[in-house]
Amino acid sequence: MEKQKAAVVLGAGGFIGGHLVNRLKSEGYYVKGVDIKLPEYREVGPNGVDADEFVVGDLRDPGVAKQAAIINATGEVADEVYQLAADMGGCAFIFTGENDADIMHNSATINLNILDALKQSKVKKVFYSSSACIYPEYNQVDPNNPNCSEASAYPANPDSEYGWEKLFSERLYLAYARNYGLNVRIARFHNIMGPFGTWNGGREKAPAAICRKVATVEDGGTIDIYGDGFQTRSFLYITTCIEGIRQLMQSSFVGPVNIGSDEMVTINELVTKVAKIAKKTVNVNHISGPTGVRGRNSDNNLIFEKLGWKPDTKLDDGLAITYKWIVEQIASSRIK
Repeated sequence: MEKQKAAVVLGAGGFIGGHLVNRLKSEGYYVKGVDIKLPEYREVGPNGVDADEFVVGDLRDPGVAKQAAIINATGEVADEVYQLAADMGGCAFIFTGENDADIMHNSATINLNILDALKQSKVKKVFYSSSACIYPEYNQVDPNNPNCSEASAYPANPDSEYGWEKLFSERLYLAYARNYGLNVRIARFHNIMGPFGTWNGGREKAPAAICRKVATVEDGGTIDIYGDGFQTRSFLYITTCIEGIRQLMQSSFVGPVNIGSDEMVTINELVTKVAKIAKKTVNVNHISGPTGVRGRNSDNNLIFEKLGWKPDTKLDDGLAITYKWIVEQIASSRIK
C-alpha cells in the first residue's frame, strides 16, 4: 500500500493557506496547518479547519518553526512544506510607511526560522510565496504598459518595504537551495481574490474593499477610492492560484514565476464591474491615500512556457463569487 503523502501549510489560518489546505486534503494528503491564529471565516472541522492537525503558534519563535515540518501523527518529516506565512495586507497597510519595520522584521524572522528548521529536518520540498511587489517601481509608472516579466526584477527597486523583504526572502530560499540542497519552488502572487479572504479592518485588498463598499452603499450612493482610479491591476481568482501552486510543485521548475491574471483593469473599471454585479449605480469620490505603483499586470509568458498554466476564471466571474460571499459576511456580522 502506497504511503500517504504529508504536507505542512504555514500560514494556514490565512486566505490562500486555507484554500490550499482544502486542495491538498482533496488530493489525499495528510495536512498539518500552522499559523498564529485559526482561520477567521472557516468553521468546517473540529478545529475550525480541514487540516488533520492545526498548530496555533508564532513562527517568529524558533521552537515553533523547528516543529513545523514534523507530522505529529507519524513523527516523520513532511513531504512538502508550503510557506505562506507573512505580515501582510492591502495598500492601506503596506504603503502608509507606518508598518514597515514590523512587516520586514516579522516576515524575515519567519523565513529565517523556517529555513533553519527545514535544513535541520531535511524536508524534501518547499514552496515559498513571494509577491508581485518585488518588481521595480520604474517599470510600473505607465498604467497601460507595466513590465512585470520575471526577468525584470533586477536592478531591484520595489516600491515598498514589503516588496524588499519578499525579494530578500526569494534570494534566501535560493541560497539555501544552492548551499544545503533544499528543493525549492518560488511563485510571485499577483492580487489573489475570493471567498474567505480579509474583507474589512484595513488589511483587505482592493477587490474585497470595493465589494464591501459597494455592498454597504445605497443605490446611487458614493464610495471613496484612493487616487484617481486610473491605476491598473490584475486580479486572480483563488482556485486558479491554488492550481498554479500545485502545478509548480509537481514540476521540475524552480522559479521564481508569476502566478496571476493578465486581465488588466483600472480601479475605476473594477468599481464599475462590482456595481454591475450588485445591480447598483455607484459614484466614486477620489481621495488622497496610498495607491502603490501606477500600473501592474501579471506577465504569464514564463509560467505558460514552463507549466502550460493559464488563468481559467474570468475576472467578472471571480468578482461575482467574491461579492456574494462578502454580502453574506456583512449580513452575518449585522445579525451578530
